[in-house]
Amino acid sequence: MAKSMYHHIAELWKNPYEGEMKELMRQRLIEWRKQPAVVRVEKPTRLDRARAIGYEAKQGFIVVRVRVRKGGMRKQRPKSGRRPKRMGVYGYAPAKSLQLIAEERAARKYPNLEVLGSYYVGEDGMYRYFEVVLVDPHHPAIQADRDINWITQPSQRRRVFRGKTLAGRRMKGLLKSRGLRGTHKWKWKKKAKERKLKKRHEASRGARLIVPKDLAEELGLEK
Repeated sequence: MAKSMYHHIAELWKNPYEGEMKELMRQRLIEWRKQPAVVRVEKPTRLDRARAIGYEAKQGFIVVRVRVRKGGMRKQRPKSGRRPKRMGVYGYAPAKSLQLIAEERAARKYPNLEVLGSYYVGEDGMYRYFEVVLVDPHHPAIQADRDINWITQPSQRRRVFRGKTLAGRRMKGLLKSRGLRGTHKWKWKKKAKERKLKKRHEASRGARLIVPKDLAEELGLEK
């Protein structure tokens, strides 16, 4: 069976820093680092991922590359006035994924557009790069397209800031691909089952069960 062009593009992006892609990625990252943090690009770098999100090569669709700094959010060390424990240098980490941060920055740069989705396009020692697909909900070509005109509804306004994109739903644990094991509902069901089978806490660890003194006398457990 013949494989599509998108399949071959996806195969190359499985190991983008090896083989045929190695030198190309090196040149790209050198060029991207010199450019601004948010740059509009003419066409997607990963056509397979852009099309999977919903991108079409027509009016109303815009692709933006966003650069996000990697690593922890270390602060500048104060010169005086605090003990080392309270310097506030370490222990800061973003509560969102870098991909969601990139989408929000693109939405702030283009406030009249809506974020459709994003995908990873590379990283170096300091930055991680994502391409964000945005849609103009006021464009006639978008309003006339039945496949994408759902984004013109008022309920989709500023959708990226309400966790409606793929990255936002992944952060909230709402994607089916993650399965049930990582969600709160799975943990609650597991604990309820353990309580029913009396396998939680002391009983599950094999430790001695501590019974109140008055209850032990009634049951005849007091020696």
